[in-house]
Amino acid sequence: MSAQTDHLVKPDSAEPVEGLGALSTYIRDYVGRVRGGELGSIPAMVGLIVITVVFAVVHQGFLSAYNIEALVIQAAPIIVMAMGLVFVLLLGEIDLSAGTTGGLCSAIMAVLMIRHGASWWFGLLIGLGVGVLIGLGIGWLRARIGVPSFVITLATFLAFQGVTLILIGGQGAVTLPAGSPIIKLENSFVPLWLGWVLWALFVIGYAAVKVNDALGRQRSGLSRPPFTVIAAKVVVLAALGAAFTYEMGINRNLSANAFFNNKAEGMPWVVVLLVILFAAWHFILSRTPYGRHLYAVGGNEEASRRAGIVVSRIRISVFAICSGMAAVSGVIAASLLQSVQSNAGAGNTLLLAVGAAVIGGTSLFGGHGRVIDAVLGGLVVAVIINGMSDLIQGANSAGYEWVVTGAVLLLAAGFDAVVRRARAS
Repeated sequence: MSAQTDHLVKPDSAEPVEGLGALSTYIRDYVGRVRGGELGSIPAMVGLIVITVVFAVVHQGFLSAYNIEALVIQAAPIIVMAMGLVFVLLLGEIDLSAGTTGGLCSAIMAVLMIRHGASWWFGLLIGLGVGVLIGLGIGWLRARIGVPSFVITLATFLAFQGVTLILIGGQGAVTLPAGSPIIKLENSFVPLWLGWVLWALFVIGYAAVKVNDALGRQRSGLSRPPFTVIAAKVVVLAALGAAFTYEMGINRNLSANAFFNNKAEGMPWVVVLLVILFAAWHFILSRTPYGRHLYAVGGNEEASRRAGIVVSRIRISVFAICSGMAAVSGVIAASLLQSVQSNAGAGNTLLLAVGAAVIGGTSLFGGHGRVIDAVLGGLVVAVIINGMSDLIQGANSAGYEWVVTGAVLLLAAGFDAVVRRARAS
């Protein structure tokens, strides 16, 4: 083949040259996507950094090990429920009963354990199973009967409050058995050595996945991010994880803790659960046919139906996932309180979880959202509530907390609408 015609068959997707040229191209493309409305989790991350810095400046103990632990265990139920809500919101649906579903499932678990002598694992399985069945029922009514999800879940929101009240018995509470593994989830800690091992495994796994993805795209003739960008992401993740693991290794001296002789060293076990749930759902959404079908239905339902996707099954499944995760959230909340209240899951529980998903970057209009949105949004909500409670004292402190949280949610929803309009244009 002549030199004059070589350029005609040379693939455009030839292996990119690492260096400043590749990096500048990547940055230029990224900036172009951002200008086109593909912001992802940038607003949530920026907001989280800003409010954390503000509260750290005005409140000296905000970044103490004790307060960071409090932030994590308070945010855990919100984050888990928000993870489930991301699936529903991807289809442009809503589940108003997620909070009371979690409360009902935790009440069933507690009643089985305390009043009927069931083992903790049996009560846990029944509670989680009931959550999934509730979601299947809601999804079936939405997909097969055609009742709007707002109406269905508003009805179940009210009904499940009554059922929980009946199970608990009046305005009381059911206290979980002392020393139960359920209680230890939020109130006991990973051994220091195991915490560092888990940190190393997470960082190595993240790096391996990113490098494998880049090489796979390169072999397929697609553009890939420069390895310098991948290395920078790995370094940042490793640094943040190391800082958190080190901070959690400080003894917080919680006198109320009875599991480690008044020592509170290491990250709470609930952090491990959060990482496992995040990795599992992120894998399902980003690397399985089900995840691709879910995004397709959320983007264009009619086109997905014509492409052969069974839309009704996708719709039923997202409600089952949402209610199942709501049940897990209810169990975590019961672990935090060491009991199940008669009003478990009511009040602002659902609103905080929906707010977390939306603040993190999940669209209320469907088609856009990731599991990381629930994590970042849940942290933003927890930081606001925790920081405001430390900053403002007095009878009206809770009122100011809700005003600020509501304003942030309104800002996030408005920003979502603006970004959606930018994408459409």
